[in-house]
Parts: sequence; C-alpha cells; structure tokens
Amino acid sequence: MAQEKQRIDPEVNMSPNDGASVADPTESKKVDLDDLTVEDLVPGLEEEIARMAEEDGNDFDERIAALEAERDEYKDKWTRALAEAENVRRRALRDKTDAETYAGTKLARDLLSVFDNMERALQAADDDLREQHAAFIEGIDLTQRELLNAFEKHKIQKVSPEAGEKFDPNRHQAMFEAPIPGAEPGTIIETMQTGFVIADRLLRPALVGVAKAMPEEPVDTPEGKDPDDYDD
Repeated sequence: MAQEKQRIDPEVNMSPNDGASVADPTESKKVDLDDLTVEDLVPGLEEEIARMAEEDGNDFDERIAALEAERDEYKDKWTRALAEAENVRRRALRDKTDAETYAGTKLARDLLSVFDNMERALQAADDDLREQHAAFIEGIDLTQRELLNAFEKHKIQKVSPEAGEKFDPNRHQAMFEAPIPGAEPGTIIETMQTGFVIADRLLRPALVGVAKAMPEEPVDTPEGKDPDDYDD
C-alpha cells in the first residue's frame, strides 16, 4: 500500500528568526579604547612605577645636585676659555702694535751716536771756523736736521730739558748735583747729552746736572752764648 508522503512547507516549519543571519558573539563585548586605563592594559604597572619612584626618591636630590655641579663646572670652563681667548686676542693686537711702533728701536739706538758726533762737531766750531768753512758747517747742520726729520717719521723725539725744568727720573739721568744760588733744588741746571724717546718708550735718558739746596751758613755767636737767645 502506497504510503503518502507528508509535504513539509519550510516556511511553515521555520521560526521567524530562522532566516536571519547568526549574530557575532563579540558584538556585545565591544570596548571603547578611550575608556581604557594603563592598569587595564598592563595590570600592576602603576604599582610598579610607584614602587620604583619610592626607591629612587632618596637619590633624586643627589642626582639633581650632581647635574647642577656638572653644569657649573662646564660653565666655569667655558667662561675661562672665553676669557683666555680674549686675552690672546688682546696680546696679539698689542704685539702687532708694538711691532709697528718699536720695530726700529735697535736701529735708532745705533744712529744716536751719529747724531751725537754731529752735535759735538757743531758745538766745537767757533765763529772763526764757521766763517772760514761756512759751507762745511752748514752741511753738517743740514745733515743733522735731516736725521732728526727721519727720526720724527718713526716717532723718535729728542729729550733736551731746559735749565730750571723739573728733574724727571723717567727721562733724565743726574750726572752731578751742585748748589746754585737762585736755583730751586731738584731742577736741571745743565744738559750734558740729549736724550731720545720712541713713542712713549725711552731710548736713552738725557744726561743732566741737578741743583741741590744751598748749605746753611753758620751763625757767629760769642762763646758760650746760645744763638736762640738772640732776637731776629
């Protein structure tokens, strides 16, 4: 006997949710990253940081002090190096200036004897000699003037003090002292040799004679009498 097969309507036997897609089990577990904390990401990290900070707390001030000391040391070295560089620059500039100004010092000293010989020749010539050999004397005089002009170009100047001028130990050399009536002690009474300077540096001092105080004259008094007993 033929048995009748029962027809099953899928639409009748399926539940309303049978045709829907299967829900993702992770949808209900979505997490907002903005709400996460360090402790959520790395459990125990905050305690470890706090523990390390507590251990290093005692050394923190010492480390700061050491860094400040190192900073001060480098600052001091830098300041000293800067000062030394400035000193080197100034010394180099001074040496350059001195070389330009005093380069001819040795030559000038050697030429002073030439000037002295001309000066002696002119002083030794009396009126008769000047009259008989006028051209010769004039030639010596012109040569001496030309030498002085050459000296002037190199900042070399004469030191020839006049009588009565105050004695200057930086430019004059006293050859003798003598009491001169009317002359103030410590003043020049005679110039024996002309001196010279180059710029502000002495080439040789002028040789001079200097006046000293007049000796006091003894007061004649009767024997046994004190001079203070006399009225002025």
